[in-house]
Amino acid sequence: MNRASLIRRIAAGLGLLAAALALPAAVLGVGAVGFERYRYAPPEQPHSVAADPPAHIAGRPTAVVVIGNGGANAADVLAPYEVLAATGAFNLYLVAPERRPVTLLGGLDVLPDLGFAELAERLGGAAPDVTVVPEMPNDRSTDVPVVDWLRDTASRGLVLGVCSGARLVADAGLLTGREATSHWYRLNEIAPGHPEVNWRRGIRYVDTGDVITTGGLLSSVDGALRVVERLVSESAAADAARAVHWPYYSPGGAAEIPISEITWPERLLHLVNLGYRSQTTTVGVMITEGVGELELAAAFGPYAEVRSARTLAIGPDTVRTKHGLTVLPRAGLDQVGSTGLVLVPGGRPSAELETAAGTAGVPVRSLPGDGRFVFDPALETLAATSDVPTARWAAKIFEYAPADLQLSGPAFPWSGVLPPLVLAAAGLLASAGGFVLLRRRRAR
Repeated sequence: MNRASLIRRIAAGLGLLAAALALPAAVLGVGAVGFERYRYAPPEQPHSVAADPPAHIAGRPTAVVVIGNGGANAADVLAPYEVLAATGAFNLYLVAPERRPVTLLGGLDVLPDLGFAELAERLGGAAPDVTVVPEMPNDRSTDVPVVDWLRDTASRGLVLGVCSGARLVADAGLLTGREATSHWYRLNEIAPGHPEVNWRRGIRYVDTGDVITTGGLLSSVDGALRVVERLVSESAAADAARAVHWPYYSPGGAAEIPISEITWPERLLHLVNLGYRSQTTTVGVMITEGVGELELAAAFGPYAEVRSARTLAIGPDTVRTKHGLTVLPRAGLDQVGSTGLVLVPGGRPSAELETAAGTAGVPVRSLPGDGRFVFDPALETLAATSDVPTARWAAKIFEYAPADLQLSGPAFPWSGVLPPLVLAAAGLLASAGGFVLLRRRRAR
């Protein structure tokens, strides 16, 4: 074979490879952009709601969970909120720069209890005793009010930076010269921008006195329990851990956890979910009065974090959670048919839901509060309805021990892998067909 012929064959092979990859790559790109826009997207029809904030009880310490006008991570908000609320020892508020509906990750809309100005009025200008800072979208327009408030107000109390909320705490200058931690998946993005911080891995939380930072997502439970230890008592923290069925409470100090890194199979799974499954799969979450905050986190969080589905909050116009958060569902029972699965966190499905789901042919699964930590049934459901690798990936992201879970379901993510393979084959066949036609025309 001469050199020219070899070059032509290599060029033809590369052309076929490009043709095979073009369609899957295009669909992946469209899916990735679409999902990232969806994650914190507000509802098409703005909520119109009025709700009284909770009463302030004199003598109790004040704890706030702060969210930006552009939203926050649902699990980062809800997990520490329920832990602190379970003690009954705090005046606990969800606060934001302005008191208007805000979208948490995955389309869960909430109404903050107070805006910054209203909180200042209620506390007489004093700082909250503790401020919880969750992950928020990396957007300067919504970061600035929160970072300024952290620097000027929250810094006078105890600050708990949850997951990659540590980025905002560092932006406010509160971690300079200190040790800190954050989500293992986000540290490679956060650390280069803050070399003044001594970042640590493989630990649930780092306590440096007036600032505590935690690892990813469910490590926020440990950080909140540490706050309870310091501001209430160790026995109150143990009671709160039992109340939320958290199995990893480490009294008096932070537990070590494995130092995680993303593997190539996990990268590929992430891309498959992001580009393909998230565009075709919607999971409805039926929100009922008195639902637990951690139960909501378990219903919304896994799908949003592994990008395997979009979530749709279903319920009446306004719902109060177990400890008083105001949640604003986006859809009624008439939209159950637009989902492929409906989850019912914290209870059994109502007769109305069963009728609507039965008519639409949509399966319903409960996430029961049956004495286990609620992420157990949530991840088991994810494995059964998606696949085991996706559920294990979700557990790893949440820093929850997959070895303790009884996961059963498809052993391989075929529903996510088959579409790009089909697209690749279609592109290859189209390219090969075009090549054959071109050769025939030249022969003529």
